[in-house]
Amino acid sequence: MSDAYVPKIAAELGLNAGGVAAAINLFKEDATIPFISRYRKEATGNLDEVVLGRIQERLEQLKELDARREAILKSLAERNLLTPELKAKIDAAQVLSKLEDIYLPFRPKRRTRATIAKEKGLEPLADQLYAQGPEAPAQLAAPFISEEKGVKTAEEALAGARDIIAERVSEDEAARARLRALFAQKGVFHSKVLMDKEAEGAKFKDYFDWKEPAAKAPSHRILAMRRGEAEGFLSMRIEVEADEAVALLEPLFVKNGGACGLQVKEAVKDSYERLLSISLEGEARLETKKRADAQAIEVFARNLREILMSSPLGHKNILALDPGFRTGCKLVCLDSNGKLIHDDVVYPHSGDGAAASAAAKVKELAVKFKTEVIAIGNGTAGRETEEFARGLKLEGVIIVMVNESGASVYSASEVARNEFPDKDVTVRGAVSIGRRLMDPLAELVKRDPKSIGVGQYQHDVDQGGLKKSLDATVESCVNSVGVEVNTASRELLSYVSGLNAALAKNIVEHRNANGAFPSRAALKKVPRLGPKAFEQAAGFLRLSGGKNPLDASAVHPERYELVEKMAADLGCKVQDLMTSAELRAKIDISRYVSDGVGEPTLKDILAELAKPGRDPRKQFEAFAFGEAQKIGDLKPGQKLPGIVTNVAAFGAFVDIGVHQDGLVHISELSDRFVQDAATVVKVGQKVSVTVLDVDLPRSRIALSMKSNPVVGPRESRGSQPAAAAAGPRPGFDRNRRPEPRPQREEAPAGSMAEALKAFMDKRRS
Repeated sequence: MSDAYVPKIAAELGLNAGGVAAAINLFKEDATIPFISRYRKEATGNLDEVVLGRIQERLEQLKELDARREAILKSLAERNLLTPELKAKIDAAQVLSKLEDIYLPFRPKRRTRATIAKEKGLEPLADQLYAQGPEAPAQLAAPFISEEKGVKTAEEALAGARDIIAERVSEDEAARARLRALFAQKGVFHSKVLMDKEAEGAKFKDYFDWKEPAAKAPSHRILAMRRGEAEGFLSMRIEVEADEAVALLEPLFVKNGGACGLQVKEAVKDSYERLLSISLEGEARLETKKRADAQAIEVFARNLREILMSSPLGHKNILALDPGFRTGCKLVCLDSNGKLIHDDVVYPHSGDGAAASAAAKVKELAVKFKTEVIAIGNGTAGRETEEFARGLKLEGVIIVMVNESGASVYSASEVARNEFPDKDVTVRGAVSIGRRLMDPLAELVKRDPKSIGVGQYQHDVDQGGLKKSLDATVESCVNSVGVEVNTASRELLSYVSGLNAALAKNIVEHRNANGAFPSRAALKKVPRLGPKAFEQAAGFLRLSGGKNPLDASAVHPERYELVEKMAADLGCKVQDLMTSAELRAKIDISRYVSDGVGEPTLKDILAELAKPGRDPRKQFEAFAFGEAQKIGDLKPGQKLPGIVTNVAAFGAFVDIGVHQDGLVHISELSDRFVQDAATVVKVGQKVSVTVLDVDLPRSRIALSMKSNPVVGPRESRGSQPAAAAAGPRPGFDRNRRPEPRPQREEAPAGSMAEALKAFMDKRRS
């Protein structure tokens, strides 16, 4: 079946069919996207990770569509409803909504007004009315009056017949298609505050009476309105003009202006008001939710990639401090490999005597453990602790503030308990701060990506889709950097192409029992790590100091023989090729092209020989905040250095060292118009900002990155209210508690129709 998808996917994505077919075949063999994009370039025509991800996503969608198609055909066949014509229509449906529209008239129904009318024997009357002949409706209805069947008058008979027609209208493919297009093009979000909820739901005040075209509504506002509705403060509708909707439907069903035609016209109006408006609004809500989810997940994944690929400090002896006032600062000393060698507590903020004792202890430990860097968490008391550390004037020691988002989540996790079973959460948190500075990627993979604090309405989006996207992002980053197999944690190894949690555990246990791996080939001795897993993983696992220098590079073991031939042809060793640019320049790659190896792979090999195991991340640069330490120190017009901590659709959050991130609204990101904040700033980027306004009661800071910003409250600058643009949560506090997860309208498990049915039942009740 997968082969049948190739031309469709190739046409939709504008790709070569051969490359798409190769990618799909590799997916069938359980090849991962990082492996395919790095080591199977010739097969796919050099497709990158992004394109491969789109192929995989579309392939899954088409498989789901066909699975639903098969389920529908089976259901119809079991009930003897499947005709050749109906099967042809079902086979021709290319989208789920079309498929469900075809199936809708045949779905098993609960008891409706139309089914009740049919039970009363009124379906023939409905057929006669729908024919819209010259007869008087009352005359047609007279034979259907029956005390026995509960039809007492002609009007009751006509009402039942109209109910039958209304249901037929609601199940008509063309009618649903027209209304679906109307809701998509002209639907308007309208949210209103619920009675007596103004004070309690003040955080949603921007949406107390908000209207906006659904087609243009950005992700963050859709999710904000839905959250307000889920928390019981707002009601939210997607509205279209009822008269326009009915006017679209009438030409499909009303044949003339006669008396019977008027009966049909009345049924069409009733069908829209009672059935179609609810059904199509439900579809529109689900579609806009899916769109909002996709945009929010994309923002999250993009931000996560930036933070995971942050510059690593590298192997340095680190003294890490997890700041605190009353409880003191937890102190840990780590060796250059991140191993905990000492932990303690100091109280630099508890009076002169305690501060002096703390200073003496830190100096002593810094000398004893040859500290090169002091890492300080940026939470409560962070800036005060930084000031204390700088006052020690430790020669040659760098002091760095570290974003501690997620450290507390890690410290209480099973991973941390397994790593430090005899240490409390404060020690684990301090270790995490130090290791995050040393290697952000290696440390952050130990925690749930959602705890890192770079998302947007992360608890409101589809959690399955979010997890899938974030896992793919982490996998991409880990394999892009590569993993040192003899020092990597189990969590880091589990993200390597071809490996999983079980194999990662086996690798670590084998390493602990037998010592460091002497070569990549030695990995084959790990229990349950078979040839396929080795093929997928080997190129991304680095092994420094081994006998074969290629083990420290991204050259795949399947190409070692080829590199050895290059060296032999030049009369040198492989190591010579890796150290001599002159020798590498003599290699004529055209001599080594074969059926399985083309120029893209050969160029990759030469690049690896030049810089074996190169790290794609940028060089680490120390950063220092300005003098302001708390929000009360800020003044409008003040210019400060900062670090971007989160990028959302409406702007960027920037840490300026005062425990509360400020917001650079998208209109303040640049002197030019900005459509997408991500084109201007990235998470982790160092920026210079100007304070526009400080709202002390609400702890909100408005910032600008313009060259000559207009300072003052947003309203005075002639722009729309910040909250209206950014949603009800423009502030971002790194120390806030996780938001409660609201009840959500889930995406349909079996079909969209099932989800819509639940929504309609809810609306009717």
